[in-house]
Amino acid sequence: MADKQHTPQRGGIWDIFKRPSSRYSMGGLLLTGVVAGVIFWGGFNTAMEATNNEGFCISCHEMRDYVYEEYKDTVHYSNRTGVRATCPDCHVPKEWTYKMMRKIQASNELWHKALGSINTPEKFEAKRLQLARNVWKTMKKTDSRECRNCHNFESMDYTEQGRRSVAQHEKGLVGDKTCIDCHKGIAHSLPAMYEEDPSAAIGQ
Repeated sequence: MADKQHTPQRGGIWDIFKRPSSRYSMGGLLLTGVVAGVIFWGGFNTAMEATNNEGFCISCHEMRDYVYEEYKDTVHYSNRTGVRATCPDCHVPKEWTYKMMRKIQASNELWHKALGSINTPEKFEAKRLQLARNVWKTMKKTDSRECRNCHNFESMDYTEQGRRSVAQHEKGLVGDKTCIDCHKGIAHSLPAMYEEDPSAAIGQ
């Protein structure tokens, strides 16, 4: 009769998975968390970048057929230096926290896309002033942060500017003005301005 005490027992790595010790459990949990975090973060950032380019912005006809066509006739699209400011350069912050806030706000735009709020030229023109005011308000609140990604008061050569431009830029330099105060309509057509301050005009 065989001695049961000498019966070989299965062990090794399979027992670790079946009945892991606390040491292996914590290590496995930590490793799983790290791998899952890397996958999630990589996927999240990939999705972020996929929705943060001009092609994505103009994938809906409201943007492609209206404001994008206007933008193509401006200096931000084509100029002697070949430097182009695309949709996200002007409308999406570069800093991560502010970018996240902007992306969350964009969910409202998706809602209006579903509703068809501006899906015809007539609807778009009827809301153009309201849409423009929303952008102007944001840019005023952020001190035209996205403009400053490319433009900087300290880097300007004032000897190459006209007297009016110099005077206005000096006001901006000391904090009295911000870009959007004078440069409304720089990349898109202005709405009917009879409801706005008459001084709010295109500043080239």
